[in-house]
Amino acid sequence: MAPNVEQSAFFQQQKNKGVVVVKDPPKFDLESYISNYDGSTRIHRLHHIGASSTYLAIDAYRMAIAEAKRGKNVKSYLALVEDFSSIAPDDSMALSDMAWAEKKSREVKEEQDKLEHELKSYKNNLLKESIRMGNEELGQFYYACGDYTNAHKAYYRMREHCTSNKHLADMTLRLVYVSISQNSWLALQSHLVKVDASQLKGEEKTKLDPIVSVCQGLAHMCTSNLKEAATSFIHTSPLFLTLEPASGITWQREVLSGNDVAVYGGLCALASMDRSQLQTKVLANGDFRNFLELEPHIRRAITLFCNSKYSACLEILEGYRTDYLLDVYLSRVLATIYSQIRTKSIVQYFIPFSCVTLEEMATKFQLTGEYASIEDELEDMINSKVLDARIDLVDRLLISPPTNPRYDVHSDALKMAETYDHTLRLRLTRLNLLGAGLEVRQDKNQNKESLGLGDSIGASLRGLGSKIGFQ
Repeated sequence: MAPNVEQSAFFQQQKNKGVVVVKDPPKFDLESYISNYDGSTRIHRLHHIGASSTYLAIDAYRMAIAEAKRGKNVKSYLALVEDFSSIAPDDSMALSDMAWAEKKSREVKEEQDKLEHELKSYKNNLLKESIRMGNEELGQFYYACGDYTNAHKAYYRMREHCTSNKHLADMTLRLVYVSISQNSWLALQSHLVKVDASQLKGEEKTKLDPIVSVCQGLAHMCTSNLKEAATSFIHTSPLFLTLEPASGITWQREVLSGNDVAVYGGLCALASMDRSQLQTKVLANGDFRNFLELEPHIRRAITLFCNSKYSACLEILEGYRTDYLLDVYLSRVLATIYSQIRTKSIVQYFIPFSCVTLEEMATKFQLTGEYASIEDELEDMINSKVLDARIDLVDRLLISPPTNPRYDVHSDALKMAETYDHTLRLRLTRLNLLGAGLEVRQDKNQNKESLGLGDSIGASLRGLGSKIGFQ
């Protein structure tokens, strides 16, 4: 890292905007990390890393600019160079290659005119399959240029020209792909419902399910629905790791890698599930174990949490905080996830004790900067009714509120007596109805139609009686 990167105009603006700026070096190697991705997500992730990490900013922007020049998105290239010039103005790549930009813009315009002309000729000749493929090619072109709005429109126009369930599923998957790039999570969930409702069967359905699970998990995580996100990720088939391109998209390289599924699923599960659920649904899950093997520290953290070693679990997660802040999707909800895991750990740790010293709590749960002291954090948890306890500032103790077992026993006995009394009254009411002759009896002389009506009324009354407890 150059010594003046942190003081550059770009990162000063980032701090003023409230963006989290990461100063510490991550555990991953940038080239090894980014080699897991292809397509637009590669540039997107490099841009996020460069705009967030003072340590990796120069390397990330250089790689992103070189990658952008190999594509068609001229606006993205110029935006990257503009940001980079604010970080390292003396770098050779901080100068815009206007000759390349002008040449590429002309080529893009020519290609666009050609594709639109071909599509127009297909429409004039009423070639339904050609129209569908023409819209698909136009959508791919717009997507490569970074024009996601027109790409979405082009893909959506394919719908009326689809002639099979496979065509509909492919079209909807492309809409899913564009929605992810737009960070349009509600639209993404809407498209996923349509994909899941497609009539695909057999092998095609088997290949489709992991893609739907991963995209659903991503949408839920980015909207802070951590329990639903965890459920989607941990039920993803390991087939996802070896999927062939679907709808022309290599999902495990152009959207999320297997490592991402392991990290996202493991963290969301830690934040939203209790220890028994983590043991049965995550650690004992044969399918998700294939993903956890890619990120062994996540499995180790979950195992420590299940074994009540909360401080060790939190220590592992804190060690990877920098890495996760540089993840383009996880960084948005990392504070929420870590806060929920820490809160759960404190609550679970305190359950077996009647009182614990504040010094012991501070030692077990090191402060992360959000609170000035452990007392402030515990006070906030008590006020929000997350932690059932009180703080003794004189003796510096966290005390569990006293319980009255006799009161609990008496309350349970009274509830049981009220339930028994209610049941007896219902049965006595039924006996009184029978004694008063209010029972509907079957008349043998009635015709079939009347007999059927009587049976229906009797069945209805008997059903009503069973619902209110009659025998």
